[in-house]
Amino acid sequence: MQQNMVVTRRACPARRVPAGMPVVIPEGEFVNIRQSLGGNYTVTWQGNMLRIDGTDADAIGAEPEKLNFVDDGSGLVSEAQVWAALETIYDPEIPINLVSLGLIYSVSVNKDTGLVTIQMTLTAPGCGMGPVLVGDVEYRVGKVPHVKSVVVDLVFDPPWARHMMSEEAQLEAGLFF
Repeated sequence: MQQNMVVTRRACPARRVPAGMPVVIPEGEFVNIRQSLGGNYTVTWQGNMLRIDGTDADAIGAEPEKLNFVDDGSGLVSEAQVWAALETIYDPEIPINLVSLGLIYSVSVNKDTGLVTIQMTLTAPGCGMGPVLVGDVEYRVGKVPHVKSVVVDLVFDPPWARHMMSEEAQLEAGLFF
């Protein structure tokens, strides 16, 4: 994607790269779009590099990604919808979703409290984008009906290895031969 300067059309939630700290870019601010990968946008604003979730792309004049989770009326969190949300989150450097990369180890849903606990790893323990990925998981899973809170537990045992990727992800990354 070619870099371009745009003006925010509304207040827009974002996360600082690489720390993952949430910020809000006010309406009417100039931002420079640096890249678009995996449905998310990396922008610079006031000297900071920020990541904008694709579901908020309308704030920068792009087509927003739609997450359509149907509320079944039970008042309970659907674990299947949590997994579906996780499949919409892409590694910022490899445009392959976290589930296909094998980075999500487990999902636990407390149906009484609406708490979703996710154990995940990174491709490398020192991955600088770890906090941003955690923020992506919290933000997207938080959009599932009846989710009250999301806790992401980063674990490194077992360590991630290429064989944890789906065959499709290995093909996409050029690692399957």
